[in-house]
Amino acid sequence: MRYFKLPDLGEGLQEAEIVDWHVAEGDKVEVDQLLVSVETDKAIVEVPSPQAGTIASLFGASGDLVHIGEPLVEFAGMEEADSGTVVGKLQDEADAAEEDHFLIGSGSAEQAAAVLATPAIRNLARRLQVNLNDVAATGPGGMISHEDVERAARLSKSHGGSEPLRGVRRSMAQAMTRAHQEVAKVSLHDEVDLYRWRENTDVTMRLVRAIGKACAAEPGLNCWFESQGPRRRLMTQVDLGIAVDTPEGLFVPVLRDVANRSLEDLRAGLDAMREAVQSRKIPPQEMRGATITLSNFGTMAGRYADPVVVPPTVAIVGAGRRRQQVVAHEGQAAVHPVLPLSLSFDHRAVTGGEASRFLAALMQDLALAS
Repeated sequence: MRYFKLPDLGEGLQEAEIVDWHVAEGDKVEVDQLLVSVETDKAIVEVPSPQAGTIASLFGASGDLVHIGEPLVEFAGMEEADSGTVVGKLQDEADAAEEDHFLIGSGSAEQAAAVLATPAIRNLARRLQVNLNDVAATGPGGMISHEDVERAARLSKSHGGSEPLRGVRRSMAQAMTRAHQEVAKVSLHDEVDLYRWRENTDVTMRLVRAIGKACAAEPGLNCWFESQGPRRRLMTQVDLGIAVDTPEGLFVPVLRDVANRSLEDLRAGLDAMREAVQSRKIPPQEMRGATITLSNFGTMAGRYADPVVVPPTVAIVGAGRRRQQVVAHEGQAAVHPVLPLSLSFDHRAVTGGEASRFLAALMQDLALAS
């Protein structure tokens, strides 16, 4: 083949972000030699060469988005039957948009044409490092004036420039937008008295175990909901997504079959996943397929929360910061450790009764001695 295009990465993914090229133009490569690392669905995927040959061209730089079926690499001295209607179109558009690429950021050629500015104004914007898409036009007919560009430059200097969301943060923004648009979310809050716990109890593992018990008591929250239909799919295995905070953004690796594993095995599995997340080497399949989610935000701060339910799951448990609190115990005031809990659920698929019974079962297991 002459052009190697971004292959289907599975799970309905349509695009990937280039992280790092491992070859350069002019390099000779062998079959299965690593060409490029791309990021998609919050995981790094390494793409190997499908053939041996010499690299003639690389399409895209680090940070660029490439869609499935678009070219990644051109091999020298080879022909291709579909001689790249896609490639030719890509190159033509790149040439046409090159002049305005900086001015409109990562926008399309259509966006560039929609910006009403004279060549002199565009040159001014280039000198002042101003993105014309971010400029409010006050000139006649929606034209951008030099005052508009200068005002935008002053604001950028005083408040800092904007930057496009990439990688994990971009995926998070898309997921949160979808959740906000689709889910009919309701949240319940309560707290559980932990006075029976030993001093060094592993809070996260107790939460994991309790979620498994609660799913057995109320299976309706261990579920996927399909808007089209609508339909719901009750899951027989509890695969728990656990939110992991990193400087790059939020990752949610999946701890499998939590109801049928020992706490020691679950702890080892979670530690391995967190290490893989921090090193950005977690396999994509380990980030997919959660049937319910846990956000243990209390390890940092916060008492209660209103966690976001991300489709197709229908429930997420939030655990706040454990604290000492005065409680009524056997008719007397006592100071006990208390854990705040939040449960958000998709009311399209889960009734209030189901959610309340789930939370009660969760609290019942957490209240047991450790």
